[in-house]
Amino acid sequence: MNPRKNISPVNVAVIDDEPIACREIKKGLARRTDFNIETFLDGESALKRMETALFDLVLCDLRLPGMDGMEVLYTIKKRFPQTRVIIITAYGSVDLAIRAIQAGAFHFVVKPVKIEELAGLCTRALETIRLVRETQALKKALFNQSRQQYLIGHSPAIQDVLALVKKVCSLNCNILVQGESGTGKELVARALHFLGIRREEPFIAFSCGGFTDELIANELFGHEKGAFTGAVDTKIGLLESADKGTVFLDEIALMPLNMQMKLLRFVQERCLIRVGGVKSFPVDVRLIAAGNHDLKQEVESKNFREDLYYRLKVVSITLPPLRDRKEDIPLLIQHFLKRYNKLFNKHVAGVDQETMEILGQYPFPGNVRELENIIERGVALSDKPVIGCEDLPGDILELSITSLEDTSWKSLEEMEKEYIRKVLIQTGRHKGRASEVLKIPRTTLWRKMKRFNLD
Repeated sequence: MNPRKNISPVNVAVIDDEPIACREIKKGLARRTDFNIETFLDGESALKRMETALFDLVLCDLRLPGMDGMEVLYTIKKRFPQTRVIIITAYGSVDLAIRAIQAGAFHFVVKPVKIEELAGLCTRALETIRLVRETQALKKALFNQSRQQYLIGHSPAIQDVLALVKKVCSLNCNILVQGESGTGKELVARALHFLGIRREEPFIAFSCGGFTDELIANELFGHEKGAFTGAVDTKIGLLESADKGTVFLDEIALMPLNMQMKLLRFVQERCLIRVGGVKSFPVDVRLIAAGNHDLKQEVESKNFREDLYYRLKVVSITLPPLRDRKEDIPLLIQHFLKRYNKLFNKHVAGVDQETMEILGQYPFPGNVRELENIIERGVALSDKPVIGCEDLPGDILELSITSLEDTSWKSLEEMEKEYIRKVLIQTGRHKGRASEVLKIPRTTLWRKMKRFNLD
């Protein structure tokens, strides 16, 4: 038996006014565990020690001189809420021990203490600590992933978004996030949730596109048993499941008009009725809606309710497309390289200069999501320390080669060099295919590459 599994270190305090009891408990646990154990003869000295040392678990006798065990328990739960407390009590004080559990104690043992029983309780108590720590770590990791996946960059456009997210994350109001596909709207929603006051509660995302109003109502509001054929059990909807948390409604512009009316009633009253039910349930959720359509234009076109639009748009956040913040491309590339190097067990250090120039000119209709896909593909395909032009998708190369963005006049020699360079990129630097496209011998191509330093 090792209650310390996955928790390191484990610090335990034993509080008992009988030195023999302290010594026996410490000796017994030491034979069965690798805890760091300290003993105290009164509650005051233990609490003073806890000001400078963190204890995962406290074993406390109920009857102590001065501050009794209940007072010690109350103080620990108030000042050190993550510390677990096991009460040690005489047989005649079991009722008091039960009251201690109601006040927050993890469990109790009756004197004379059986070390095996006590060690088992310690195991269970420390398992709850481990689960709490893992949950906290997972939430932190989820937030970091959500915040960092797309919300990185030094450009003024993305910094304005980040500043607004930090400003409104703890406000209990509905938020509308708008932006083109691939700009990271759901990740903004997650950042708003994990930075805000609801971070410990559920975050649930739902896409409103491609469903009938009946299906959306069933998913959001749930249904009662027997509400329709096949409803053999009561189903809790997403809104009810996310009580005290956040619901992210993506593609809100695609929600059918009939369902918009039902959602409006919920937004106004903060109560829902399950499909087929009559009882109203109060639900406290923060709504974050998003879409890549111009919702104001949808209102003017009578495709979206104006009253619901203004209910959802208490605060509006608009994400910039990647083409408007191209200075962030190198930073995003490094971020995605790190991710996919780890995923594919590779060591690609970056992209070469030609590739960076091409990506800098590309308009990225798919925004940051498209850039991520390009880097993922490049890491997967590249056999070199850096991603080259040959690792890019063909449509990007074709667009780069046919681009006529340059408006300045060039010399014939410069134009020849540029054309040969682009053909080499298009053919993956295959000299045989490049010479066929250029309609020149391979030896001539080789000499021109030397002359123009295109090796």
